[in-house]
Amino acid sequence: MPETVTIRPATRDDLPALHPVIERAYRGDAARGGWTHEADLITEGTRTDLATLTVIVDDPRQRLLIADTGNGLLGCVQVTARDEGLAYLGLLCVDPTLQSAGLGKRLVAAAEDCARAAFGASAMEMTVIDTRAELIAFYARRGYRNSGEKRDFPVPLDPPLFMDVLVKDL
Repeated sequence: MPETVTIRPATRDDLPALHPVIERAYRGDAARGGWTHEADLITEGTRTDLATLTVIVDDPRQRLLIADTGNGLLGCVQVTARDEGLAYLGLLCVDPTLQSAGLGKRLVAAAEDCARAAFGASAMEMTVIDTRAELIAFYARRGYRNSGEKRDFPVPLDPPLFMDVLVKDL
């Protein structure tokens, strides 16, 4: 991983460079270079698109934080304000070639700091595909616990996927 990585809010200008990083981290053969991908579970379609990322950047109740070297973007995490002191963590990704170097941990910590500072959140939740034991364990090591709640995967698939809801007091 490059020595200097700044985590900062994304702008619209960052999105064309960020979008391919997200797709590499989640989908397709390139994603298999890392350990957090969905490529074996979701074989078709994209993870997101520029229009969706633009909505996130423009929404005052959301933040898209990016890991920036000054020469390129390495990953991101989304923070969304929910009601009653709750924030949602999503879209966490790190370029597959740089996973396991600590950047994911830094992005999670930055998301938690952002949730507290920007939205006054006292708790963070996220959803993780319930069969992704290694990813759930990663979050458990960061203080997240399984709430026992399950949600449908946002895209209908056959066979269907389900999400575990993880929560952490901030």
